[in-house]
Amino acid sequence: MDYKEKVQVSINSEIGKLNCVITHTPGPEVENMTPENAARALYSDILNLSVALPEYNEFNQVLQKVTKVFEVKDLLSDVLTNEKVKNNLISKICRTEVVDDVCYLLSGMSNEDLARELIEGVEMRNDTLTKFLDNERFTLHPLPNFFFTRDASFSMNDKVIISKMASKVRDREALIMEAIFDYHPAFSTQTINPVKLFDKSGKATIEGGDVQIARNDIFLSGISARTTSQGIDSVLEYLKTLPGTKHLILQELPYSPESFIHLDMVFTFLDVDKCMIFEPLILRSSRHLTIHVIVEENQVVQIKEEDNILVALRKLGIDLEPIACGGHYDSYIMEREQWQSGANFFAIAPGKVIGYGRNTHTMNELNKHGFEIFKAKDVLKNNIDINMYEKYVITIEGDELSRGGGGARCMTMPISRQPVDW
Repeated sequence: MDYKEKVQVSINSEIGKLNCVITHTPGPEVENMTPENAARALYSDILNLSVALPEYNEFNQVLQKVTKVFEVKDLLSDVLTNEKVKNNLISKICRTEVVDDVCYLLSGMSNEDLARELIEGVEMRNDTLTKFLDNERFTLHPLPNFFFTRDASFSMNDKVIISKMASKVRDREALIMEAIFDYHPAFSTQTINPVKLFDKSGKATIEGGDVQIARNDIFLSGISARTTSQGIDSVLEYLKTLPGTKHLILQELPYSPESFIHLDMVFTFLDVDKCMIFEPLILRSSRHLTIHVIVEENQVVQIKEEDNILVALRKLGIDLEPIACGGHYDSYIMEREQWQSGANFFAIAPGKVIGYGRNTHTMNELNKHGFEIFKAKDVLKNNIDINMYEKYVITIEGDELSRGGGGARCMTMPISRQPVDW
């Protein structure tokens, strides 16, 4: 593919008008899960691809209607045309996953086949007795989580931060994204791997679902089962290398249930003055701290506790009205809709977001706050001209997708947005 004009990575907010985004359409890697290996793949259930794929395609077609969309598999296939990059990536994967015996097999594949098998999995060749007796089907396991492209890397201003995944089964995703951003001709950026650069504890992990860019000087992150304090300390060390004052607002999250896996499952930006929250945790919890870290030039000058994320942001000039996932009154409804990624929205522009339509009480709350609610199928059929509306939610069907444990924000890796006038 000919890439005449490079995309300059530029993410200075969560809501600026979207210029381009990276996605990954789920494929056979999802169907390669079984009840036996689902837990290892970080799923509590197995997805039906024949149901999930139409839902995902509807979501992706909405994105294609409003912005430029890159597919991971296409980008990976492109960078593998560089023989040096191909051999280096294979070597890193084999070393990380301790599967040296498959390196020669990978090296002999075509670029398209290699890109596919690095994602869908490489089946074990039963050429030894040990392998014959092994119950494993794959030498390189499939990557069923990769359609949650948010996690393995994330854009921060003009750089791409490479994540350190909490589970080794997802390390390959980060290696693939690093190769894409380091070598693909479509992108102009620099990758930063803060854990590799700064962590000495061996305990640092950080995933993109926890990190949100509020403003070019304000970063939010969850402290979660997937993002450790050591991982955030690594980012702090990176921020020290940048000029000016930076603010990091951190929210402790419960380690269970699994629906609290990342910050974007309980808090997402919707507009310059509105956000979606899971109220019991963001506003009512006394057990989970909100912490504000201030970095000036090359040092941390203050670490203090805040009442909540909204108070911390208000002090820095971002005044957000919270909209409650599941409404305000019934805790069971709130918990059910949060479990179904009801707080997980992806903004394509200020006040213009995408989310799961199944969370009806959340949609009612959004409507009360001035958001028009449109079904994706009506938008795609041009039954509705979304350009005529200032604030709206495009709802996608997510009955099957939501069982994977993520929503619209999880399934996107934005790389360029237009500036926001706060």
